[in-house]
Amino acid sequence: LRPYRTEPESRMNCITRSLPRIVGIATLVYLGAASVAAADDGLTYGIRYTVRPDPIDRSIEVTLQLMQPRALLRQLSMQPDDRVTDISADGDLKFPAAGVAWRPPPEGGTMQWRVRVDHRRNGDGYDAWLGDTWGLFRAEDIIPRAATRTLRGAVSNTEIVFDLPKDWSVVTQYFGRDRVFRVANPERRFDQPSGWIILGDVGVRRERIAATRVAVAGPVGQSVRRMDTLALLNWTLPELARLVPEMPGRLTVFSAGEPMWRGGLSAPQSLFVHTDRPLISENATSTLLHEVMHLALGIRAADGYDWIVEGLAEYYSLELLARSGTISASRYETARSGQRKWGRSADTLCKAMSSGATSALAVSRFADLDQEIRTATGGRASLDDVVRTIWQMDERIDLDTLVGATEALIERKPDTLHIGNLPGCRNI
Repeated sequence: LRPYRTEPESRMNCITRSLPRIVGIATLVYLGAASVAAADDGLTYGIRYTVRPDPIDRSIEVTLQLMQPRALLRQLSMQPDDRVTDISADGDLKFPAAGVAWRPPPEGGTMQWRVRVDHRRNGDGYDAWLGDTWGLFRAEDIIPRAATRTLRGAVSNTEIVFDLPKDWSVVTQYFGRDRVFRVANPERRFDQPSGWIILGDVGVRRERIAATRVAVAGPVGQSVRRMDTLALLNWTLPELARLVPEMPGRLTVFSAGEPMWRGGLSAPQSLFVHTDRPLISENATSTLLHEVMHLALGIRAADGYDWIVEGLAEYYSLELLARSGTISASRYETARSGQRKWGRSADTLCKAMSSGATSALAVSRFADLDQEIRTATGGRASLDDVVRTIWQMDERIDLDTLVGATEALIERKPDTLHIGNLPGCRNI
């Protein structure tokens, strides 16, 4: 299980759907006023990504259109992987080592590329897929992350538009209408689409839970448990809202069966869970809630401390089930005992990527830490308070971070986090 942390007026001209598909880079054609045109403040430029899937070729054509009143965006640089081909653009386009650098015309222009979508995860199933009737992938798979050089203070006004085959629909983490989605990230000056995207013959169910807009989407005919998933989230998200200071505004759950990877993967405000993964396993763990915790906490681990992030996600996925009454107290204790037993087979905590046994050992350590905090404070504090502290931090989390947050509560270094109780961490 891996973490991966207005409504527009114009619509794509779909006349070309009746014509034979031309393999190559498509030119953006649009009707009406540009909904991402530069604002009147003189420091906003418009970015429109147009996504056109080609199920026959199993690829996607992407057009980036830049609209600006003057030279606000000076350069855009990215390092695409080998799935990205046929890159072209107006203006000055260079290909430095393993990268692309685009200097657009002062008045704006377009940049285009093609992406071969399919990608296997660790030689197993696919974590990005495009077939005859549906596709499921992350925005990052088709739109390489980019860095920009701009006039000081300039910001983007970004949207992503989908030009789809007849009878196809699309679901993203963003609010949209008529296949046009506004992309906004207040923390960044250059907004780039992120998170999971599903398109094709898609079914979706939506609900508002604990102030979060929840959607569950998946291909039609793939046994996606949309209503079951909403039911589990109705029970557990209110408990999560009591834990974290601020809930995500949107949560979109994507699910599909073959040929997707048989696991769970989180992304910004969205996550993927394979249809074969039970909502609650026989050992009372939940892949779905594990990924929800990754999304809600949004913390990242420093090198070697993946066990902290994975352990917290697994610990609290079990806690949500118990606190909500979804599982009984006796089932909860049995699950805790099972995690402790499984964790004994792990020979180290501190390594690049946590295995199942490593995460189970981390769960036991966090359970011990919770008890130590409660005892030291007479029940006035718990591990929840540590989590709320590190939730607010921007830096990557390591052992010193965890110790410091706990020490602030109990006024001494916690025995549970003594290096002698953390196998393999002494080497770091």
